[in-house]
This record gives sequence, C-alpha cells and structure tokens, in this order.
Amino acid sequence: MKHAINCHGRWLISTLLVLCLIALPRESSGLGIRIPNQDAEAIARGNAFVATADNPSALYYNPAGITQLPGHNIHVGLLNYLGVISEYEAPNGSRAETDYEIVPVPQLHYVYTPTDFPLSFGLGVYAPYGLGLEWPTDTGFRTIALEGRLTYVTANPTVAWQAHRTLSLAVGPTFNYSKVKFRTGIGVPGGDPNDEFEFEGDDIAYGYHAGLLWKPHDQWAFGANYRSATTVDYEGDSQQSPYQPSPVDTSLELPYPQNVAFGVSYRPTALWNIEVGADWTDWNSVDTLVFESASQSIPLPLNWQSSWFYHFGVSRKFLNGFFASIGYFFSENSTSERNFNPTVPDTDLHVGSFGGGYRGKSWQWAAACQIIKGPWRTVDESQPNALSGESANGRYQLFVPTVSFTLGYKF
Repeated sequence: MKHAINCHGRWLISTLLVLCLIALPRESSGLGIRIPNQDAEAIARGNAFVATADNPSALYYNPAGITQLPGHNIHVGLLNYLGVISEYEAPNGSRAETDYEIVPVPQLHYVYTPTDFPLSFGLGVYAPYGLGLEWPTDTGFRTIALEGRLTYVTANPTVAWQAHRTLSLAVGPTFNYSKVKFRTGIGVPGGDPNDEFEFEGDDIAYGYHAGLLWKPHDQWAFGANYRSATTVDYEGDSQQSPYQPSPVDTSLELPYPQNVAFGVSYRPTALWNIEVGADWTDWNSVDTLVFESASQSIPLPLNWQSSWFYHFGVSRKFLNGFFASIGYFFSENSTSERNFNPTVPDTDLHVGSFGGGYRGKSWQWAAACQIIKGPWRTVDESQPNALSGESANGRYQLFVPTVSFTLGYKF
C-alpha cells in the first residue's frame, strides 16, 4: 500500500534532493543494479574499506569512521563507467550487445567533527543503485527485455559517537529518490511486430544506515556497516502501443534489499594497510514485480537470490604524503536462471583495481582504474514469454572498465 506523503512534505524532500538530481546521472550501471564504487581511494583497494573508513566516503562504506576526521572535511568524487557493454550469444550462434554508453556517477561527502567533542556529523549524497541498458530489437528476446533505466539517489545525514577511544558507533536516516523506466515488446500473436510496453515512474522512500568501528590495537581494526531495506512505490504512466491510445496511471512496488558489510584491517607497520571484507545483499526480497493499473495487473517474475561480495585490498603510504593501492573483489550473481531477464544481465564477476593519491595538510586527491569482467554465463532454463514464445536462453557476459577521481579539502 502506498505510504502517505502530502504534497507539502513531498515538495520538501524533493527540494532536499535537488542537488542530487542536478549532479547525478539520469542513468547509471553497476554490478547487477548495485553501485558499490563510491570513492577512488576505496575503489583502488577493491572497496575493502569498511574497517579503514578514514576519509569522508566513510559515510557510505562505514559511517562510524567519520570520528577519525577532525574539523571540516569535504570530498567530491566522480566515477566514470567507460563503455558499459553487455554481450549476448543466442543458442543459434547469433550475437548482440547493448548500446555503448559512458556513464558518470558523482558523489559528495561532508564531515564535521568539533574539537574535544565526542560526536561527528556528516552528509553523504551518492547513488547506491543504478542501471542504464538498452538492447537492439533483433536479439530474439524482444518481448522479454528492450530497455531498463534506474536512477536511485540517496541523501544520508549521519551522527557518529566515539563511545570510547577504541570504539565508534554511527546511525542516520536515508532519504531516497528513485526513477525507473522499463520497456519491452508485447508479442501479441498476429499483432503489430513492433508493439511495445513502456512504464516510467518515480517516488521517494526512507531508510536508515548504521556502522561500527572497533580499533582495539594500533595494528588491528574491525568494521561493520548496515543499510536497511527500502520499498519504492513508483507512480507513473504505462502505455501499450499501438493498442492503447494514451498512457494510463500505473504503479510498481519495488523492494530494495538490506545490506550488511564486514571488514578486518591489519597494519603490520604504519605505512601498510591490508584489509579483507565481505558484503551480503538480501536480494531474496526481489520476487515478482507487478505493474498495476485500473484495468490490469502485469506480473514480472524475477526471483533473485541473496549474494556476496568478497573484498581484498592493500595500501602503501610513502613519507611524502603519497600512497598506492591495489585491490580485488568477487561478486556473486544474484539473478535466477528460470526468470532471467536481460534487462539486468548479471553474472559472477571478477573485479581488479589499482590506484593512488596524495594526502596533504589541507588537500588530498585519489585516482583509480578498475576492470569489471566475468566468465560467460549460460542460461538454458529460461521461462519463455507466454505470448511470443521467446526466451532469454543463451550466453551473457559483462565488461566494464572504470576510472574514478576524488578531490578532498579539510580545514
């Protein structure tokens, strides 16, 4: 049931997120629909940053880490997905790939810790989910998937408490704006061969984010990060052309999963930092989506399953303020085979990265390069479309190179 938001309250939240909508892309793409990359320094370490969390991007990776940042700290980041390409090979050997897209994903993080005060305050603006993908019409699964677009913007004010010199805790609400577009063929037997169903909608949802950082020894740190589930009740229009003369009011309820991440950092010396971590996402919450209008309900079964990321990263500091990092993480696929939908052509992915940067008295910067790729995924039990008989059977592979930059200033 759609939550009640009066027009004035909705306008206030929309105003709060206006900077996000200006800064963030209309479309973005990540692993499945998650975007785990939120800071160049962390990306260079394979996103193994939960137990380190010592720059303002901790607001995403582990908000308890902001107690390590005295004074004012601001970070502006930009991640570019360079040529998000999904490839498909049909059972008959024919091939297709999605349109080439370069997708920018910016971030903004601000932290303030007063002198001799146990609380720190922060505001993060970032995109934890996103999708931007369009298939050609001659793939053989036109009636299952043509295009998917998802924008999901989060504004996350946070308060962190240094409860003990070794222990910090943090919590804060998340205000989330999301917009979605889904387009597919219809496939009415004997009907127009170019018929299409299209839905566009948006809404606001709320959640919360919490973190813990424990540093019992100079060489060891342990971190945990939790992001709550949210449900977005998209309200918009759908149209079935050419059979429907005008758009009709349509809604779509989409649950976004809870997420838990853990990390352990070991510093054998003051110049080295080695971290390993794991990240679990409860994709089981994404079952069957239903496009609801006054005249009909159109189901879209997905039946995703929960999955893990496994992270590893190493950083080496130099005495002149520079540092270098390498990292790796593995992402399990989360989409089912029977209800596989090429709109989200998820596969197991190996992600390697490297980068470096500089931390000075006031200014700091970081840059990272990353390659996202996995083995071909074979789908041979896809449920066919009831009208057209088309299925998503075949082989799929994702290849994405990325570059990212972060610039920070503290005062």
